Amino acid sequence: MIETKEGCELTRRRRTQASITYQRFFRRYLHLCGMTGTAGESAPELRSTYGLKVVRIPTHKKLRRKNLGIGLCATRTQNRETIVRRVLEVSERGQPVLIGTRSVAASEDISCELNKIGLSHHVLNARQDREEAMIVAEAGRPGRITVATNIAGRGTDIRLAPEVIGCGGLHVILTEFHQSARIDRQLFGRSARQGDPGSFECLVSLEDELFVRFIPAFARRLAAASLQRENSTGALSLGIWLRRWAQWGAERLHAKIRRETVEHDKRLEQALAFAGKAE
Repeated sequence: MIETKEGCELTRRRRTQASITYQRFFRRYLHLCGMTGTAGESAPELRSTYGLKVVRIPTHKKLRRKNLGIGLCATRTQNRETIVRRVLEVSERGQPVLIGTRSVAASEDISCELNKIGLSHHVLNARQDREEAMIVAEAGRPGRITVATNIAGRGTDIRLAPEVIGCGGLHVILTEFHQSARIDRQLFGRSARQGDPGSFECLVSLEDELFVRFIPAFARRLAAASLQRENSTGALSLGIWLRRWAQWGAERLHAKIRRETVEHDKRLEQALAFAGKAE
């Protein structure tokens, strides 16, 4: 501690003495297991890195979640207009709506668009820590509109009001694809839980970060031109194709980085092992 002239004590800057990767840390355990609803895509990596098998456990109740498809827009402005129009349409039917965004800035951007037309809503991101429990508790009420970042996509259980079940349950709108399909599915999983009804749809733009980073510019220009003349079925097929292309590139890149990390750990273990088998 450092004592100042005013008598206040300041904590010294902390310094990292050592670090360890997640892969090396988890391999230290004698027994390793886990449970998640989105492990299917990572099954090969879990086997190669940790020697773990993935076993699928059927849901206790029949899944009633409806996939309403992908709405692809050429620009972000068109995307925001489409999102607001869909939110208004769904909330007027009495369904609660959960709008998932990738960042705090995006959540506040959509909140601003909703405010322009006077739609009452609540924002759930890193800036509402104290109100988080209350916002989640009320997100399943009739006509409720919640704009949230990934904080609402992992393990959050939104309880539905009884009158909402007859209206179709919670409706989830994904506003931008993530670099991993697993994270998208985590958000979709907020609806239709425990046998309740629910639905989800993806309303995305060619100007989203995932497409800009992993889809070549010429392909995005061709897609934008195609959107001008394609019908809704063609736009849906185009959105599915672009999503698979972009997420395949992103997941391939991140998997490569993780493999290189594991190989580096193995070389480090061999260099530091004095005798016997390394960890």
